[in-house]
Amino acid sequence: MQTILEMRNITKTFPGVKALDNVNLKVSAGEIHALVGENGAGKSTLMKVLSGVHADGSYEGEILFDGQKTAFAGIGDSEALGIIIIHQELALVPLLSIAENLFLGNERAHRGMVNWPETFRQTEALLAKVGLQEPPAALVDTLGVGKQQLVEIAKALSKDVRLLILDEPTAALSESDSQVLLDLLLELKAQGVTSIIISHKLNEVRRVADTITIIRDGATVSTLDARQQEVSEERIVRDMVGRDLSQRYPARQRKAGDMLLEVSHWNVWHPEHKSRQVIHDVSFHVRAGEVVGIAGLMGAGRTELAMSLFGHSYGQNISGSVRLRGEPLDTSTVSAAIRGGLAYVTEDRKELGLILDESIHRNITLANLRDVSSSGVINQAEEARVAEGYRAAMNIRTPSVAQRVVNLSGGNQQKVVLSKWLFTSPEVLILDEPTRGIDVGAKFEIYSIINELSAQGKGVIMISSEMPELLGMSDRIHVMNEGGFVGELSADEASQERIMSLIVSDREKI
Repeated sequence: MQTILEMRNITKTFPGVKALDNVNLKVSAGEIHALVGENGAGKSTLMKVLSGVHADGSYEGEILFDGQKTAFAGIGDSEALGIIIIHQELALVPLLSIAENLFLGNERAHRGMVNWPETFRQTEALLAKVGLQEPPAALVDTLGVGKQQLVEIAKALSKDVRLLILDEPTAALSESDSQVLLDLLLELKAQGVTSIIISHKLNEVRRVADTITIIRDGATVSTLDARQQEVSEERIVRDMVGRDLSQRYPARQRKAGDMLLEVSHWNVWHPEHKSRQVIHDVSFHVRAGEVVGIAGLMGAGRTELAMSLFGHSYGQNISGSVRLRGEPLDTSTVSAAIRGGLAYVTEDRKELGLILDESIHRNITLANLRDVSSSGVINQAEEARVAEGYRAAMNIRTPSVAQRVVNLSGGNQQKVVLSKWLFTSPEVLILDEPTRGIDVGAKFEIYSIINELSAQGKGVIMISSEMPELLGMSDRIHVMNEGGFVGELSADEASQERIMSLIVSDREKI
């Protein structure tokens, strides 16, 4: 097959870190090429080199496109050749229309005047190509994340894309939205568009990829032809982490202790729409040393429940009671919830969990500055000592705790978030999508930390959209739908089929 892209001996160094070390990548025209590896392996950095985000001269090696050596001074140069990258954080303007977003910086204009009829006509044609039926004038912020992802692809098509790069395109999508996007990639492939997809979801990689290149520690490990042979997840994982992961979930001695947390008749109304009840009479408990999972489809109310429990961070007219070790617990504010022994690891670590431009040590101590300060003055030496302790205990891969969090991989950022809340010494830790967007090796480390917490007698509430994760880690699973609990399953009873049957049967009642 004809080679459309070749990257030879790409080496990229940041202060104190060699992100890429003589990486080689060859992509054939018309294929879907998957790029996989652990967080921090160098995948996104390699694609930023390719797209011109890291300009020519900032790295060593060479890039050939259509057999011609290229040098990109910026992203505009790569887009001019039809190389379009869609980053994990979507680059859409929420308060502009779909049409305005599709042609932003690429306007359909004559003599400085936008031709709106032509803009809308082309927008309708592009939306039809990606399977969206929204009107061109619809504002982007009225769309769900899945539809926004499709708008990004339509935007790429408006630029006559030849090589489409997608960085974790399904990380924040529901299973149904993920399937729509993957089907679209296969359709674009049939139309001759070449794609590079970065993903931690190995089942999705195996479904759509023709070729799989695996990167570990900034170097190319292997390239597998999925058309010539069946490529197992075990083979991919072994190359990613450099060892066999015979068990995806570390073994744990399941032993529930005394009653720890009790939530009774919890009701929450929408923060803006006063007549809309979001959480309906939810009651549950967590014992010491227990991991309690909460399963449900997107929109079931799982995050709203967690945030409302944690200092009433979501909702209004909240009613119900919370008891910790039999005593009433004040959760009316975040500070009260923290003092009472609750901690909440948000599903959105970049927006709500971290201050990305701050250092690792500042992020770790942020929720408990009292323990690293005296008379209102932070003891920087003590702050650094605490952070170094968590760096070692959590295996946060960084040359220094003074490094900004924005420079860490997703898995290491997640460990910083966990460290921040562990430093508050919680009794109950609420984990909302704790492994979203991180690789299998980092997931195993997060699971091991959860097991250590349960062994210490902590209570863990785990919300996850990945049913195998809930089944592998939970002692009990509550199934949630339409803002209420519709069933409870023990670890021995639970299966994906039983969880889905509870959701479906409850929807039929509604």
